[in-house]
Amino acid sequence: MELNLSQKQTQTLSPQMMQSMEILQMGSQELLEYIEEAVQENPVLEPEERYDKANESDQLRRKLEWLESTDPQNRYYHQQDTEEQDDRLSNYGTVEDQENSLYYYVLSQLKVLELPPEVTEAGAFLVESLNANGWLDEPLEDLAVSCGCPLALMEEALEVVQGLEPAGVGARDLSECLRLQLIRRTPVNQLAVRIVESQLDALSKSRYGLIARTLKATSEEVRAACELIRSLNPRPGTGFAAREHLTYINPDIIVVSFPDHFELLTNDYYFPHLGISGYYTRLLKESDDQQVKDYLTGKVRQAKWMVHAIEQRRSTLMSCASCILELQEAFFRQGPGHLVPMSLADVAGRIGVHESTVSRAVKDKYIQCSMGVYPLSYFFSRGLGSSAAGEDAASPDAAKALLKKLIAEEDKRKPLSDQKLCEMMSAQGCALSRRTVAKYRDELHIPSTTGRKQYE
Repeated sequence: MELNLSQKQTQTLSPQMMQSMEILQMGSQELLEYIEEAVQENPVLEPEERYDKANESDQLRRKLEWLESTDPQNRYYHQQDTEEQDDRLSNYGTVEDQENSLYYYVLSQLKVLELPPEVTEAGAFLVESLNANGWLDEPLEDLAVSCGCPLALMEEALEVVQGLEPAGVGARDLSECLRLQLIRRTPVNQLAVRIVESQLDALSKSRYGLIARTLKATSEEVRAACELIRSLNPRPGTGFAAREHLTYINPDIIVVSFPDHFELLTNDYYFPHLGISGYYTRLLKESDDQQVKDYLTGKVRQAKWMVHAIEQRRSTLMSCASCILELQEAFFRQGPGHLVPMSLADVAGRIGVHESTVSRAVKDKYIQCSMGVYPLSYFFSRGLGSSAAGEDAASPDAAKALLKKLIAEEDKRKPLSDQKLCEMMSAQGCALSRRTVAKYRDELHIPSTTGRKQYE
């Protein structure tokens, strides 16, 4: 057996480096929970207030004044908020957050009506029977039996419930839901009411000519009535049901737009500012117990590294966001449809870090701009192919914008097929396969040729 002596170099990650990478890829809420847990476990860490609570109103006033000076539109909203705060009756009759549901909203209206007790009781039973869409799933006869009241009383209660807000609540099918919303409008469009009562199938297929011949109306009148019907809400209760599972996003970066430039702000004001406890620092210096010294030394080292890792996360995130803002400036000025191809390598090369660092930095991070709130990963898109000039490449975002534009301009009597859309997009420098066109059309929730066709 032969023995050899060889030398090799390996790289290992220290616990501090692993902690730094974990903090870098944490989202805002996850980092906040991590900080709160660390403060409980490490007595050396001490959260500090960023400002004096007594001056909180002054800070808010200065921020509002700054907003007013940078964006004239905010003056209207600030003035509106001030007027609402001055109105003593502005909060009268509001429902608590935990009761902000369709049930409590409809029931609160029912309770203030001057109705016979038995009608109120039957109406409350109907409100309890509403599904998440605001509809009644069970037949009225079965509900009357379950409630233990006559059918006539349940019908009277149903009429009361269907007269409450939101319009369409208490409907038993789609036709009734749309009709309840139409009859609330002034003046009532009788043609639209007749369409939802008998021509919903033809409406779903855009058979305007058939509807016009059946109801003996002109095509223009039918089209106007159908547009009105499409503006209605077929599920009036969904807005309330969604609040129970609503997720709020705190953007990590805010883009402030000025006429000649942009500025980036970190939205980390709700993170506690961490410092090292002066008490334990003095105890470390004055204590003669070696175990106490060793314990506090480790905790101080751990606290300092954590503070450093959080600051490094902020610095890396700002560098990535600044690079994204520079490369995707067209998007921040003109909006969706103007993204250019950008990869992790493009950002990593500019800020001098590895691609994996950029990937961790943008994970679960959000940026707020005048267009809305977007995940940072939204701005990374691959090119779909070279343009006619051979320089720039189209991004999926630009391809979807072009596809949406072509479909909006098509003749609805002869809608464009996916193959024809593919050819037209290629002629405009955006080469895609037919399958990709169909995929993007589905992502935009645009029907196929048959679904978009409008008949005479």
